[in-house]
Amino acid sequence: MKINRRKFVQAGGALLALSAFHKSFSQSTKGKIMNNEMTIQRNGSAASVEGPEAWFTGKTRIDPVFSPEDPARAGAAYVTFEPGARTAWHTHPLGQRLVVTFGVGLVQCEGGPIEVIRPGDVVWFPPEVKHWHGAAATTGMTHLAVQEYKNGEAVTWLEHVTDEQYAKAPKVG
Repeated sequence: MKINRRKFVQAGGALLALSAFHKSFSQSTKGKIMNNEMTIQRNGSAASVEGPEAWFTGKTRIDPVFSPEDPARAGAAYVTFEPGARTAWHTHPLGQRLVVTFGVGLVQCEGGPIEVIRPGDVVWFPPEVKHWHGAAATTGMTHLAVQEYKNGEAVTWLEHVTDEQYAKAPKVG
């Protein structure tokens, strides 16, 4: 199912925060200092949003960092996963980069092994590669997620990762 910006706003949830954030900040200067050369968006000027159950299993929080401003296409958010929380399977039209900042996480591309990720690790998912990511079973994880929009879309959400699929993750200590 493709999710466009309008559907994000109507959904009232997580990565919707990034889209809603983009809309609100591209239309106002609240929280920004602008001149002819740069824009500063002040920390705390965009509210945290809980990840919606349609796109996540377990408790997650999205903290928007930036949204694309024409002609740029990239947007980013910090995503915090409580232990055991994870995304549903999904793809990105132009790929996605994760930078792990805290905790221990798990990532998997369809058909591949589940890999453990830790602070400082950088993960690249190529365009249209079906994947998921989240926290280890006993440790939370935060990453910076950066993705580009193509024709107004940054993600296509798919089915949830099952408990059986998640249970195949390597044990982390």
